[in-house]
Amino acid sequence: MKKLLLPLALMVTVASAGEQFAMSDADRAMYKEMLENNPADIYVEEGGEILDEQLGGEEALAKFLGVTEKELPKYIAGFPRYIKKLGNVVGIDQVLQAMEVEQGKKKTKLKSGKMFSMLAYVKSLANDEKFTIDIKADEHIKASYELGKKTFMTARGGRGLSCNSCHSSDIVGQVLRTQPLPDLGKVGAGATWPAYRMTKSSLRTLQRRFQGCMKNALLKVIPIGSKEMVGLEVYISTLAQKEKKEIAIPGLKR
Repeated sequence: MKKLLLPLALMVTVASAGEQFAMSDADRAMYKEMLENNPADIYVEEGGEILDEQLGGEEALAKFLGVTEKELPKYIAGFPRYIKKLGNVVGIDQVLQAMEVEQGKKKTKLKSGKMFSMLAYVKSLANDEKFTIDIKADEHIKASYELGKKTFMTARGGRGLSCNSCHSSDIVGQVLRTQPLPDLGKVGAGATWPAYRMTKSSLRTLQRRFQGCMKNALLKVIPIGSKEMVGLEVYISTLAQKEKKEIAIPGLKR
């Protein structure tokens, strides 16, 4: 077994994937059942209703973004992206907040169930599309990608851990805390969030998952919607893009 470059205090159980099951038989059976009837589907449907009732639906979203409704799925597949009227590279959830402000409504918090549902619905409009993020499109998206990569690679905290500590090529396949450490590009992480987390019994977004990882590693948690978090989403999404993974929302995660 390869030596893991992780502090012993962090590891509850570490073994090669062949030495330990990542799921119990009961969990595996539940996962199989949920694949056919994902509990997150109801949240996605709810998000669509909220978008229609409170923001004007897909027509209003397309108008805000300056595209036609027909172009919307492919355009959504390019997020996070630079939006000129907002002056930043932003995620879909930040676009929804901007729509609320434009319509004179109270902003929905990024870290709220309501926003998670709306985000899941909007991203699901791009299901079966492949990411179309162009990190060379302008200086803004290029800078966001570079910041995301730096955030992913930079060790921090008392244990000197980074995202890459658990997802570098020499670590992938090992098992940490009963879960195999994945290649984030090959599993299409960026393309399968928002997702239903079985262990949390709720819908979670990619940036919320980043926060969970940070908390587990005892790192200072970066706020959702910050430049670092958006950059991380850009970086992780481009890993899925390189593997030509199709967007599939909602995902299902342990």
